[in-house]
Amino acid sequence: MAFLTLEKITKTFGNQTTIHGIDLAVERGEFVSFLGPSGCGKTTTLRMIAGFETPTSGTIKIDGKDVTDLRPNQRNIGMVFQAYALFPNMTVADNIAFGLKVAKKSSAEIAARVKEMLALIKLPDVGNRFPYQLSGGQQQRVALARALAIQPKILLLDEPLSALDAKIRIALRDEIRAVQRSLGITTIYVTHDQEEALSMSDRICVMNEGRIEQLGTPFEIYNNPKTRFVATFVGTLNVLNGTMVDTATGRIAIDGQEVVATRGANGASTGDSLAVALRPEALSIGETEPGRNGLKGVIEEVHFLGPVVRIRVRFGDNVVSLDTFNRPHSAPPVRGEPVNVHFGHEDLLVLDRPAI
Repeated sequence: MAFLTLEKITKTFGNQTTIHGIDLAVERGEFVSFLGPSGCGKTTTLRMIAGFETPTSGTIKIDGKDVTDLRPNQRNIGMVFQAYALFPNMTVADNIAFGLKVAKKSSAEIAARVKEMLALIKLPDVGNRFPYQLSGGQQQRVALARALAIQPKILLLDEPLSALDAKIRIALRDEIRAVQRSLGITTIYVTHDQEEALSMSDRICVMNEGRIEQLGTPFEIYNNPKTRFVATFVGTLNVLNGTMVDTATGRIAIDGQEVVATRGANGASTGDSLAVALRPEALSIGETEPGRNGLKGVIEEVHFLGPVVRIRVRFGDNVVSLDTFNRPHSAPPVRGEPVNVHFGHEDLLVLDRPAI
């Protein structure tokens, strides 16, 4: 049985329904990210798990217990917010100890737990400092320690890294994942950053307009998107317009050139206008080998970015971008040069809606 379950959860504010009957099962110790654009319902769902919002309908269970109507302090959940939410008039140690004091733990137990948490977040010597004396990354680590100090059943993180600069974000996300793994705590992580979700998660729950578009591992979400939204939201994608030539063989015409798709073509009819997708890393320049697709085009732009060269190729009405490694002894292609772009049949994905 799953450790955390959401069953037919709906949330309505006035006449507007923001969450539409979602179902989710999270295993004990699993790290699941809610990924989606602003307003998709990911934070509202997190707040319902925490108890800060009550579902209009549906059931939330933790470790088999129905907690739908329980207050936040009755759920044994730790939460880390985007804005740290540390008490400015308390030392780091007192911030971490706050939940333990509320739970009326002994002084000795509190002192030992605070020391343990400071070591866990790799800040053993900052207990006597105040939040304003710490960097943003250090403050967020303290917020994490405070949430973990009470030994919660579930850890909830609401875009905890969005206020930090890129370099600190990368370092801190690795630390959060390492802490989560070491404790084996069930974790829900809300983010709009696809790289965070892909790099940290056991599974990703992609949300859009209050619904779960797809739930799967990072590998599944990136390589086998089930809907047009997931395909275009997660990762960089080239979307081209084409026409179905033969459904039996998956042949599609793109700017008068035929290619073959082995994914997503089921359900299309001959003559349908389609949107097809290609990841940039699936594309190569050169002669087409047997069993692969090839499209002849013209170099439209070349951007030298140091280790990689970003190239844009036009076939007619359609354009693709691809990256190649910088080779110091081989000059990159130039604008206006004719080229052949090739890719595998399995790399071409027919999206779920016709092109507009």
